[in-house]
Amino acid sequence: MTILKKVLPSAFSAAILLALAGCSSNIGSLDFPGVYKISIVQGNVILQDMVDQLRPGMTRSQVIFVMGTPLVRDPFHQDRWDYVYNFQPGGGDRTQERITIHFVDDELARITGDFEPNPPEDPA
Repeated sequence: MTILKKVLPSAFSAAILLALAGCSSNIGSLDFPGVYKISIVQGNVILQDMVDQLRPGMTRSQVIFVMGTPLVRDPFHQDRWDYVYNFQPGGGDRTQERITIHFVDDELARITGDFEPNPPEDPA
């Protein structure tokens, strides 16, 4: 029983210290050398070449052919499609690109967001 009296306080102290160490808020921010951090890609990839192909008057199916299926189709705003692209390199800062396509009478009317279509080149 004397051994139990000596071991019990030490075991209790060790358990408390382990519990407190688990509550540390900077565990996720530790940068361990040699540990690979995966890049996170979410949403629709948006390229300037894709946006340059968009023209007023295109149908919805033509827009889907160029841009892909929109990430967000709001059921309350059926004439608005949102394309969002998030990229976070392993351990780096997250970047976000977005483009919104507006339709009038099922034809592309305007484009807003981080990309603007370049004017078509004249084949002179």
